[in-house]
Amino acid sequence: MADFAPVSTAEREAPAEPPPVQAAMDAPMTADMVPAEDFAEPAPAVIAEAPIVAPARDREAAIAAMDWPALDAAVAGCTACGLCHTRTNTVFGVGDRQAEWMLIGEAPGENEDLQGEPFVGQAGKLLDNMLVSLGLRRGRNVFIANVLKCRPPGNRNPEPAEVEQCEPFLKQQIALVRPRVIVVLGRFAAQSLLRTTTPIGKLRGTVHSYEGIPVVVTYHPAYLLRTLTDKARAWEDLCLAREVHDRAGAQA
Repeated sequence: MADFAPVSTAEREAPAEPPPVQAAMDAPMTADMVPAEDFAEPAPAVIAEAPIVAPARDREAAIAAMDWPALDAAVAGCTACGLCHTRTNTVFGVGDRQAEWMLIGEAPGENEDLQGEPFVGQAGKLLDNMLVSLGLRRGRNVFIANVLKCRPPGNRNPEPAEVEQCEPFLKQQIALVRPRVIVVLGRFAAQSLLRTTTPIGKLRGTVHSYEGIPVVVTYHPAYLLRTLTDKARAWEDLCLAREVHDRAGAQA
């Protein structure tokens, strides 16, 4: 902010002796001159109370106690962030709710928003082919979900505040499914779930952990449609996930 120079003022002449009436008005008042009501206690000021907002931890605790029907209803009616104003449908997730495999993507796209189901369209077809290569099928022994349950406008990257509001839903989905292995699809989903900024190229090929569940990172199907040369690497990731799953089954 700019500095302001002090403004000089002209000296004023000393005031003349006030007239008698003015002097009387300026004289201090004594107690017997003050009306009795002026000694009364002033009325307390009325201060509007701020609305009580439940802390985030209370919301998280409530979601953590939900079963599948309650969780589904909570997602469908969620207004915790601005995405509720632009969505057509929430995208809760699809598949076997007691699956041994769980796949997690980033956020719904245009087709997912319209149909209310994750991974539809061309990327969904490629994902289905990936599942078949593992002996899986959509709706059988696999549950598919996203980090966000609503589509970001224009398919932009999710904002941190949006991820924060949706995270308790995904966390509870994982807790209810209790899969043997989680496969994370794409950079954003991997970095969000694992709370890291490490590039996806360095996250691949290593078994990570989320709440004690092994996690394998691979590319998003939409990326593979644009970059066919990385399909071989994605296949390596799926083979690693299958090894992890089989190992977890042997230890169960």
